[in-house]
Amino acid sequence: MKTAPKKITLSLDGDAEVSVKGFIAPIEYTQYNFHIRWDALANLRVADGKKQYSTSIFRDFLPKGAVSVGALWEIEHAGVLELLKQLHPEPHLDLHGDSGDSCGLWACLRAYNAEFVDIVFRIHAEFALPNGWFTPSQFAGHLVIDRAKESIVFFQMHVPKGTLNFDTWWNSKGDADTPTWSTDIGFCPQMELRAGTEDDMQNTEFIASITEEEAAHKLTRCFYKSQQINWVSLEQALELAPAEQKPIHAISINGPLADESC
Repeated sequence: MKTAPKKITLSLDGDAEVSVKGFIAPIEYTQYNFHIRWDALANLRVADGKKQYSTSIFRDFLPKGAVSVGALWEIEHAGVLELLKQLHPEPHLDLHGDSGDSCGLWACLRAYNAEFVDIVFRIHAEFALPNGWFTPSQFAGHLVIDRAKESIVFFQMHVPKGTLNFDTWWNSKGDADTPTWSTDIGFCPQMELRAGTEDDMQNTEFIASITEEEAAHKLTRCFYKSQQINWVSLEQALELAPAEQKPIHAISINGPLADESC
């Protein structure tokens, strides 16, 4: 008889404090040189390089009840917005012009043992700039908790590196009544919040776990219906179609289907 996965309860000591460092590196590239032509983008820098928080702010990342490995839950907004203000003073979680399917804040219990809990999460947010918007591809992150001390061992919330990892909207003429919107896409080498270190996690063996790739895929499916499709390469499709007597539906795209850098 198959036993149900064990569930655990997660908690944090709200009286403790944690120091969080913030980083925004200068933008290296945009397709239409917005990072040179638009001052707000050219001068985009971290609002506060180091800030002290009560650990209680990170309780918004935890589930309300007991969960098992692989379980997903929605993250509360308040704590995340407060943390994002360390990067830029005007974060937004409701993406402008979005139909709704790519908005959200989701977390997953990736692994645990007697000492540690490893939570991975994905957040979609953007920042209001003077005369425009800056939309990162996503904020991916880790939250590692010491179960006995109910303290944070490691926290990271960052925009993953990639050829392109943000897009932006610019009202280039600055007229609020009749805006002239232009869009661009580019690469920022670092946009990150970080606390603690992963050193204590080296060579850690977990009682139960899923891989980081599995957890990331679970989170991606929370945002995009397209990720619920069983995509295969053209080569695989050419092999499968005659064997399964199914037609081939081929799609050609010039941007990603699984983040906001489009």
